[in-house]
Amino acid sequence: MGWAEIRHPFHPLRGQRFPVLKKRQVAGVDTLILRGLEHGTFSVAREWTDWADPYANHSLGSTPPRLDADLLLDLVNLLEHLSSQYQEGYPKEIDK
Repeated sequence: MGWAEIRHPFHPLRGQRFPVLKKRQVAGVDTLILRGLEHGTFSVAREWTDWADPYANHSLGSTPPRLDADLLLDLVNLLEHLSSQYQEGYPKEIDK
């Protein structure tokens, strides 16, 4: 069936690839049965691997996330404001 890489940031096997033996659904969660190197087979949620849907909400009829130009302009304005304050010596040091 191919290989799957575990991508969940807190999984102890993150970044490792394993052969996929089966796909199953356990308690409503899509699960992959993988062949482990040392301890036989184990299961992992499909969403924790590179087999995950790129946009989970896309299947619910919503569109994939896009960049919002207004939010980017707000970020630019904030960075310009902080930069100008930094150049003016803010935050000022407290006299002791």
